Amino acid sequence: MALRVDILTLFCEMFAPFMDTSIVGRARRKGLVEIHLTNIRDFAADKYGSVDDAPFGGGHGMVLMCPPIFDAVEHLRAQVGPEGKVAPPGKVILLTPQGRTLNQGLADELKNEQRLILIAGRYEGFDERIRTNLADMEVSLGDFVLSGGEIPAMALVDAIVRLLPGALGKDESTTEESFQQSQQGMLEYPQYTRPREFRGLCVPDVLLNGDHAKIAAWRVEQARQRTKQRRPDLWRDFPEKQKKIKKRP
Repeated sequence: MALRVDILTLFCEMFAPFMDTSIVGRARRKGLVEIHLTNIRDFAADKYGSVDDAPFGGGHGMVLMCPPIFDAVEHLRAQVGPEGKVAPPGKVILLTPQGRTLNQGLADELKNEQRLILIAGRYEGFDERIRTNLADMEVSLGDFVLSGGEIPAMALVDAIVRLLPGALGKDESTTEESFQQSQQGMLEYPQYTRPREFRGLCVPDVLLNGDHAKIAAWRVEQARQRTKQRRPDLWRDFPEKQKKIKKRP
């Protein structure tokens, strides 16, 4: 069964190039993922398409209202597929700066879902009742603020889709990337390709001698050094991750 992703947004037009190109586009054409866009304004209660209002208690900006978002999600969950079956209800995810930071572990976790309903925020955010009574999870790209949740939604979908079996040219190409399980949470080792020498810059000899054991050892050491230098936060957690890996049956 293909993963179904519903995206609720005020700017559906932002997603067309993303959905039709590269890995996500190929995965859609292969039937590995279905992506459906819903404009939140289609569920506005007035002729003006109002989906936001001023916050109670005062303050700057506008807040996305409950009715159009609740109605949109309930409409999606009630839809009947071509075979007369109602799709799984799906996990509702808000894209907000207050959410759980998107990382490889979260993408790996969500790839096992049958359906995801992503809600891209705008303005000053969501009415709190959307967070507490509709959303299952909030996801953030990091400690910074964007104009809306559309870019985080694309990032989340891309991170998940590339993990689906068959989405890439060969499944093995995901196993040694940064943060993947085989990398034990470390950054990826350096990669080189032809030519062997470019403007006096040479490929390390160890990669050219055909000794796969030495190549593997070099890559592990390079990954460790790169992680230690560039991501000390990951390096601090490395000993604990090693213990967990050794405990696995």
